[in-house]
Amino acid sequence: MSSSTFAVVGCGRIGQRHLEMIRNVRGAQLVATCDLKSAEELGLKSEVPHYRSLEELLAAHRVDVVAIASPNGLHAEHALTALNAHAHVIIEKPMALRKADAERVLHAALQHGRYVFGVMQNRYSPPSEWLKSVVDEGRLGDIYQVHIDCFWNRDDRYYHAGGWHGTKDLDGGTLFTQFSHFIDILYWVFGDVKPLSALLRNYNHSHSIAFEDSGLVHFALPQHGAALGSLNYSTSVWDANLESSMTVIGSKGSLKVAGQYMNEVVHCHIEGYEMPVLAPSNPPNDYGPYKGSAANHIYVYENVRDVLEGTRPITTNALEGLKVVEIIESIYALAK
Repeated sequence: MSSSTFAVVGCGRIGQRHLEMIRNVRGAQLVATCDLKSAEELGLKSEVPHYRSLEELLAAHRVDVVAIASPNGLHAEHALTALNAHAHVIIEKPMALRKADAERVLHAALQHGRYVFGVMQNRYSPPSEWLKSVVDEGRLGDIYQVHIDCFWNRDDRYYHAGGWHGTKDLDGGTLFTQFSHFIDILYWVFGDVKPLSALLRNYNHSHSIAFEDSGLVHFALPQHGAALGSLNYSTSVWDANLESSMTVIGSKGSLKVAGQYMNEVVHCHIEGYEMPVLAPSNPPNDYGPYKGSAANHIYVYENVRDVLEGTRPITTNALEGLKVVEIIESIYALAK
């Protein structure tokens, strides 16, 4: 199959990660970039034309796939523009900031027969894949409880003046920007999530963000009978990230996946089960300066290539991206 043409809209830190992946994956050809800032301001290589608007870019180039790494609040708008130009889209998390906007993207994709690839790269980590297999195989028996703890640092080094992080319209909230990956893992592994209660606080970011920096959420898992769970999160940890973890308690065992990015199995005690040796958390090759979950972006791009070649199914589709938005929107609605 001939190579597919790619463009990237939003060329900040995450967008430049996408550029690196496009340069490294077989069958991908970068043809243009787009950002309100100039290529010089962004420090981009002058390898392809750079545009200030996505409409201008799409009018000038035949683009098979548009990777969207713009601020959260622009994801749906940019996705619709690309889909209406008959391009497939790769959308960084979150797919949108409102379920209604995510539905518009889904409908446009169906109307034009295009794919929407969600960037939920944590699914590709060996601990996440192992966790899903253990639950899918029923090794834990009945699921009783699932607890997620995400304790990170985001201070004025991150929420700096003039940036979009921390704004309600472009950032959307801590669950959208920092912790949607872990809500995606929860949904991917256990099915539907029904939020029951939510308490949110802003402890030390009142001068820099327009929403909470911490929260306590309780939820039910309808596909697992009476199973309950909690999500405890904060970006008020001093100086550096502490952990992201998931603890699962079942009738036949318990487990805990932890580490800074839920990248280590730290506990596994399951009836009649021996913990296997998992593959390393990093991809087998060096894709630029990225390690850990960041390097897992390459698996997203390999899946895009394989789907377009017709050799593999899509791993994170538009409906799953919509569900994550719906869960987060439900949590924020409960908090109000």
